[in-house]
Amino acid sequence: MSASPGLTLTRYVLTALCCFALVINVTGLSAAEPTQVVLGTATKGGGFQLFGHNLAEVIHQTDKTLKVEAIATKGSRQNLPFLEEGKIDIGQVEGNAARQALDGIGRKPANLKVLSVMYPNPGMFVVRGDSSYQSIEDLKGQPIAFGTQASGLRILVNDVLDGLGLRPDQDFEQIILKKAAHGPQLVLEKKAEALWGAGIGWPGFVKVAKGPTGARFIAPSEKQIDTILKKHPHLIRMTVPAGTYQGQDNAIDSIGLWSLILVRPELEEDIVYRLARAIHQGNDALVKRLPQGRYTQPANTVKHVPRHRLHPGAARYYRELGLL
Repeated sequence: MSASPGLTLTRYVLTALCCFALVINVTGLSAAEPTQVVLGTATKGGGFQLFGHNLAEVIHQTDKTLKVEAIATKGSRQNLPFLEEGKIDIGQVEGNAARQALDGIGRKPANLKVLSVMYPNPGMFVVRGDSSYQSIEDLKGQPIAFGTQASGLRILVNDVLDGLGLRPDQDFEQIILKKAAHGPQLVLEKKAEALWGAGIGWPGFVKVAKGPTGARFIAPSEKQIDTILKKHPHLIRMTVPAGTYQGQDNAIDSIGLWSLILVRPELEEDIVYRLARAIHQGNDALVKRLPQGRYTQPANTVKHVPRHRLHPGAARYYRELGLL
C-alpha cells in the first residue's frame, strides 16, 4: 500500500526537524568548547613559569570559555619572536626586553600589544647567609650566576652594572644558565657565590633563602641607584617588601621595570577582552596561589603602560572599569 501524500509530507517534515535538531546539537557542542590560547612562559624553576602556569589555571577557572596552555620557552627574548611569528598568542616578557622590542632599540619595533602587567621586577643578588659579601663591589671577580641566555633579567643586570661602570663578562666570572632552576642550586652547592634575579617571590631567591644558611640580598645602594638612573633613566625605583623572603626582615630598595604579558596583534579583540576580564575577576584566586599576583591589577596596567601600547580588547575592558 502506498503512503498518502499527507503522510509522506509529515515524514519529510519530521526528517527535516531531526536533521535541524542534530545541527543545533552539534553546533552547541562546538560552541561549548573553550577558546584555546597559547601562553609562552620561560624555563623550569623561574618566576615566569611558576606565574604562567598558575595564571593559566586561574583564567580557566574564572572563565570556562577560555583554555590557556602555558608552555615552557627559553624566556623573554624567545617569547618575543614567538609572538611575532604567531607561534604563541600571549607571552610573558621582562620589562627591559619588552621596552627594547616595542621601542625598536637595536631592532625593528615589534608590532605587539599589552594585555596586562605581571609584577614589578626589582633586581638584586642573593648570596648564602654565611658568606662575607655585603656589596656589589665585594662580588667582583667571583663566579656569579647571571641567568639563562634568553632571560630578560640579563638585560636588567647589564644596565644596572653598566651604570656602575661594570660588565658581567669582564668584572665577574660570568655563569650563564641552561635553566633558571640551576642558579640557586649552584649557590647552595658553593659553585657560584651569588645569583642575580628580580621580582617578588622569585623562585631562585626563595630556594636560597630556605637553604641551610639562609640568604643575604645585595642590591645597589641609594647612591648607586642615583648613579644608575642618571645613565639609564628608563629604569624605575622599586622596593621588595619586608618579609617577601624567609629571613628578610627589612624592605630592600632597588631598580627595575614591570614585567608584561604581551599579545600578538592579530589575536581577536573579544578573546583579549575575555582574558583581561578573567585576569581581573580571578585576581583573588591568583593571590591565594602566588602573593605576587596582587600586583596583576588593571589599575597597575593602566598606570604603567602607555595607552597606545594596550591591545584594543584589553583597553575595552579597562574602559568598562572606568580606568580609561
